[in-house]
Amino acid sequence: MFHWLEKRPFFFAVGVFITIAFAGLIEILPNFAEAARPVKGLRPYTVLELAGKEVYKKDNCIACHSQLIRPFKAETDRYGQYSLSGEYAYDRPFLWGSKRTGPDLHRVGNYRTTDWHENHMWDPTSVVPGSIMPAYKHQFTNIADIETAYAEAVTVKKLFNTPYGDEIQPGKEAFEKHFKEVVLPEAKKIAADMKNKEVKAMVEQGKIPEIVAMIAYLNSLGDSRYKAK
Repeated sequence: MFHWLEKRPFFFAVGVFITIAFAGLIEILPNFAEAARPVKGLRPYTVLELAGKEVYKKDNCIACHSQLIRPFKAETDRYGQYSLSGEYAYDRPFLWGSKRTGPDLHRVGNYRTTDWHENHMWDPTSVVPGSIMPAYKHQFTNIADIETAYAEAVTVKKLFNTPYGDEIQPGKEAFEKHFKEVVLPEAKKIAADMKNKEVKAMVEQGKIPEIVAMIAYLNSLGDSRYKAK
């Protein structure tokens, strides 16, 4: 067989290609499958975080900020560990971005606080001198769309088997129960670390400003979704 192939370069080359390709698939495909799975311990976004993600998209934060740390020393030194594909398992859509007018935010929750985000969104230059980022003061008065975020959680749970618990169920009563028992306490915890009295008052009244949802989302960007701090 080998003697026959040695006399026929074309078939020999095809045989070598097939052998290498098969071996490569055996080696590579399991790694791809593993990388596509959620990072161990990864939890899906809470309803409040989903509402904040919608604010992030609505206010076009993706135009200036990426959420993808590449495996280069210059990036990992500045932003932390490079991004793993399994960290995006519950992201729909991905917000990788393609431009960095501002820094990458994929691990911003590891090193920024609720207080910092509050000041930054109200007046960016107060914490980043010379910043060209506009202020987002409207987020302090606009009410976050929690009901739509809850509907998204119900949808991805059903269509993509996103591992939400039994507390995420379709229906108005289920939403109201989840809002009262889960979303509002989460919002109050964030508002407690903020200085803005109007925001605190709104949350106490059961109204959640966009800034609270936005901060919840930003705080979730990092290791806190799959590592105990």
